Amino acid sequence: MLKVLVVDDQILIRAGLAALIRAAPGLEVVGEAATGEEAVRLAADTRPDVVLMDIRLPGISGITATERILAAGGEQAPKVLILTTFDLDEYVYNALRLGAGGFLLKDTPPERLLAAIHTVATGAVLLAPATTRRLVETFATPPATPPQLPALTARETEVLQMVGRALSNRQIADHLSVSEATVKTHLNRLMAKLGLSSRAQAVVLAYDCGLVKPRPSAAYG
Repeated sequence: MLKVLVVDDQILIRAGLAALIRAAPGLEVVGEAATGEEAVRLAADTRPDVVLMDIRLPGISGITATERILAAGGEQAPKVLILTTFDLDEYVYNALRLGAGGFLLKDTPPERLLAAIHTVATGAVLLAPATTRRLVETFATPPATPPQLPALTARETEVLQMVGRALSNRQIADHLSVSEATVKTHLNRLMAKLGLSSRAQAVVLAYDCGLVKPRPSAAYG
């Protein structure tokens, strides 16, 4: 049974999300929060597996709440799934940079929301490739000269670059002619070396350090 904390300042939205999750098999709502401060407190008290986090909250923002929840949880921190109204939102980008596992628009169909909770809980990334690439490329500001990542091996750097290009483990494995298990090992090692808590964070870092270059905005039509 996956434990979920629902955070949204609008009571009707929060109640609707909670009711949807309670009715789904394998999911349990362990708390509901209307503010960032309340979310941080309830996350510590209830130790959820997934936090469904509204990005814009009264008091401290969903970004700050996400940062505090992840920091307080350490290796046992819950996965944070951001809810937002606009996909091209710098707040969402910053939440991914801090370690949120992914994001969904608030008009996401119920079945996709429930599937997303399960996906994020496993540690897998929840990033719609096209939308997330647009988001990261809009707000990433890579340096003119990519900094060195001395902690990483050449292969780990290559894997990080391909993760930044939104390739799946299967696609990376095919490209490198190795097994998916080997790719996962490289990914886990590079994330540990760089202090990353989510694959989404790795995508953002790949752009921030210049391993992946943003495409011209005209490419999006």
